[in-house]
Amino acid sequence: MPDARSLPQDGLRAPTMHLIAIVLGGIIGILVGFLGVGGGVVLVPTMVYVLHFDQHVAQGTSLLMQLPPLGLGALLIYWKRKEVDVAAGILCALGFLLGGYFGSVMAIGMASRNLRGLFGLFQMIAAVLLWRRHHAKRTSEAQRA
Repeated sequence: MPDARSLPQDGLRAPTMHLIAIVLGGIIGILVGFLGVGGGVVLVPTMVYVLHFDQHVAQGTSLLMQLPPLGLGALLIYWKRKEVDVAAGILCALGFLLGGYFGSVMAIGMASRNLRGLFGLFQMIAAVLLWRRHHAKRTSEAQRA
């Protein structure tokens, strides 16, 4: 649960914050399983704007939260359906471990405002790329019809 330095300054009491954190965790878990997205894509902005966390605290808390259950529940469903490439997953996890370390070193050195801006820019680029891919697929399907 959030420690005293990460609690918002708007007067929410700890029990209320704990309840909000549990509900957010459940919602994010559903999105992870349903959309296959990393929880941080939704969790970090939610912690910044709903819980009023500093960007660094939101990102650190997101990493802590995802460490034990990082998709394990969702992975089990995909595993049962044989929809997992184990070799690629292990190799990507190694890169993820190293990249996560060096990315964290860079993020800690940045001002929170700049970090929040880069996070938002990343999400906008991801949204545009997903939209373009969807639009291109629909266009090619229409041309074939």
